[in-house]
Amino acid sequence: MQLFRSGFFRNVDKMQPLNFPHFDFKLLEINNRQEIYDPVRHKYVTLTPEEWVRQHLIAYLIQVKKYPISIIGVEKQLMLNKKPKRFDLVVFSRKAQPYILVECKAPGVQITEKAFDQAARYNMLLKAEYFLITNGLEHYPCRLDYEDKRYIFIEDVPDFEPKADVDPE
Repeated sequence: MQLFRSGFFRNVDKMQPLNFPHFDFKLLEINNRQEIYDPVRHKYVTLTPEEWVRQHLIAYLIQVKKYPISIIGVEKQLMLNKKPKRFDLVVFSRKAQPYILVECKAPGVQITEKAFDQAARYNMLLKAEYFLITNGLEHYPCRLDYEDKRYIFIEDVPDFEPKADVDPE
């Protein structure tokens, strides 16, 4: 087993550069399979294009937006109309309610209006305050307006506010 930094890892160089700040990741190669360390799940996971996007977003939320790792869930299953629905990433509120729901796509996957609308409808039912869909190249953050049953595009997801409801204490 060998540890590599992102700049020296052969398949990371093949990964598409994303529309995020630069982050360093812990990477491994095991039996010709590349893995990336997920700080939320506390384990190495297979490095796929979608995982590359997810790990950049996790780093962005923690390092740039200052969300505590303790309130972030990865590949969480939530019940929607009595059916399980898996979300790529969820930031929870202090009351353990979804606050920001995220759907990650691989960089090569185009985010169509149909895909966005379907994911946004799921989120309307879960009552998260914010929703983001990204393929790492394009990011579509929005605030959900439940009164008018619509989403409002915003520039970015909000920064973590320690005194707000997302406070883990």
